[in-house]
Amino acid sequence: MKTVQDYLDGQLLLIDKPLEWTSFQVVNKLRWHIRQAFNLKKIKVGHAGTLDPLATGLLVICTGKMTKQIDTFQGQIKTYTGTFVLGSTTPSYDLETAIDQEFPTAHITPELIHETTKKFIGEIDQFPPVFSALKKEGKRLYEFARAGEAVKIDSRKVMINAFEITKIEGLTVDFSVSCSKGTYIRSLAYDFGKALESGAHLSALRRTKIGDFSVEKAISIDEFISELS
Repeated sequence: MKTVQDYLDGQLLLIDKPLEWTSFQVVNKLRWHIRQAFNLKKIKVGHAGTLDPLATGLLVICTGKMTKQIDTFQGQIKTYTGTFVLGSTTPSYDLETAIDQEFPTAHITPELIHETTKKFIGEIDQFPPVFSALKKEGKRLYEFARAGEAVKIDSRKVMINAFEITKIEGLTVDFSVSCSKGTYIRSLAYDFGKALESGAHLSALRRTKIGDFSVEKAISIDEFISELS
């Protein structure tokens, strides 16, 4: 059983984020329960890398003095598994928004899909999705998007260390990817569709690793709360 001093001195928690929760909501929930369990007025709690609400998987959560190491954990290689749907795009590049365009797919073969992954290995230029929490001119990009306002987004360099197709079933493609901090898998889905001379969007995403930390060692929010009591 961890003590209040353990949490103040710093704990590293591996949490399996559930679907439709924001990373911020997870941090708030854990902070509230730690404060309640030990009758604390305040304690620092933060996460080492955001997951979108429609993604599940590993969140590295730091408490107390361990929050000083968040930047170190954020910089580590991240690994994801997920699913692309070929032949259509959405404004958010995932299922947050409805399909807005459809594209031909008759020319797409399993061989072409596998071959196309090679174009994304190494350092690439990537445009973040307009439906993202990145800030421009003091506003989140998704605020511009939801208001229907056009905004110029600059590309940035990211590193794709590994990109593998694990299953192809019709227009549904399962994948695994390892990449650097700042990589948007939604943007990878969109760009992959363009590289196939078609379209694609992300329909599922799960983060499985951050550096040496694995989701297999992570616990649910409810399990953490149970351990506190």
